[in-house]
Amino acid sequence: MGKGGRKNEFLRFLCSVIGDKMVAQDFQVDLNKALVFQVGHLGESYQEWVHQPIVCTEGPRFFENEFWEFLTRTVWWAVPTIWLPVVCYFISKSVRMGHTFPEIVVMVLFGILVWTLLEYMLHRFLFHIETKTYWWNTIHYLLHGCHHKHPMDGLRLVFPPTATAILCFPFYNLVKLMSSPSVAPALFGGGLLGYVMYDVTHYYLHHGQPSSKVPKDLKKYHLNHHFRIQDKGFGITSSLWDRVFGTLPQTKAAKKTR
Repeated sequence: MGKGGRKNEFLRFLCSVIGDKMVAQDFQVDLNKALVFQVGHLGESYQEWVHQPIVCTEGPRFFENEFWEFLTRTVWWAVPTIWLPVVCYFISKSVRMGHTFPEIVVMVLFGILVWTLLEYMLHRFLFHIETKTYWWNTIHYLLHGCHHKHPMDGLRLVFPPTATAILCFPFYNLVKLMSSPSVAPALFGGGLLGYVMYDVTHYYLHHGQPSSKVPKDLKKYHLNHHFRIQDKGFGITSSLWDRVFGTLPQTKAAKKTR
């Protein structure tokens, strides 16, 4: 076995030992078995458990069933590959209905802006809802808890395409209710483009190694949400809405000056 292989084996062993010890001391969850139907039994202890991250690139098993397990794993590049053609299709619909290029740009940009607000609201009020019953713990773990427990799991960082496709139908119908028939496609396309940008950015913040200031700051900002202040910093693609709604986390430097 090469040097890289031995390193990966050691990391897997280390993750297993650390995880098993932590669970054995605090909660009765077996990390070597499918987790989804275990976490609900934690009850009120679930919130404490799920916010104690295990930093391993190899994620846990969710389901015993191979089909359901397959649906929970998504490579990051599947998101732009699948959804960018859909974005182009919807934007082109508004173009064919007679809108000018400047009008299309405004619609798409507005759709992206709306997505950033939706991204913030979902993250703050749904993904970080506090649960304590069996089924709510289970649902929360599937939605977002798994990401906080295993933040470096590269196959569960982006939203599964099947779930995205299902959610597209009600969201598109909502957009059609709130805008004209010719505007709705470009608005929805912009929102979908915002989602693609969000998922790709999210993956990069966890696994990329930025060299310039803006992505470096954004990575630091997001990892701060995972490992230091988990009830602040809900924006992923930007800190805009955290600033607007007062959930911008304090920096360490700011705390020292107080």
